[in-house]
Amino acid sequence: MKNTSVTQYLKDHIRTVPDWPAPGVQFRDITPLLQDAKVFRVLIDAFVHRYMERSMRPDVVAGLDARGFILGAVIAYELNVGFIPIRKKGKLPFTTVEETYELEYGSATVELHTDAVKPGDRVLLIDDLIATGGTMMAGMKLLEKLGAQVIEGAAIVDLPELGGSRKLRDSGLQLFTLLDFAGH
Repeated sequence: MKNTSVTQYLKDHIRTVPDWPAPGVQFRDITPLLQDAKVFRVLIDAFVHRYMERSMRPDVVAGLDARGFILGAVIAYELNVGFIPIRKKGKLPFTTVEETYELEYGSATVELHTDAVKPGDRVLLIDDLIATGGTMMAGMKLLEKLGAQVIEGAAIVDLPELGGSRKLRDSGLQLFTLLDFAGH
């Protein structure tokens, strides 16, 4: 269950930028959540308290490029587990596995080092926002290719009208988001 006071507090610190990056888009900017030390702590604590529960505790946290790195690294540190970056293609120096996914116009590819997880590892997969769900779905497939179990996908914001959270849940991924915004 979402704590409505925490949810509203965080929502009050997300900036909406109209018509960016394209006309008609209401961009949900999370940078104000990160700029204020108290707000940032409330944000991180909301995730950490959830994943400290024994049944929800991951072996490792995987963050999606790029804002998932900010959240994921801090959450992993607080949980005393490792952090794994899932990067855009061509950014990782070692042997990788890759997954390509569709964007609104075109496609993108993400990569993961082949030694990032071990079979059976319980992984928390995190990003800042769920829109169409393509990036998180690709991250989940990468981790599963290496034998890991994604225990949950997590994000600050869900944009449910774009259908990503429904698509991810339909694929069997358990999701946790702190808040949602109507519209795009």
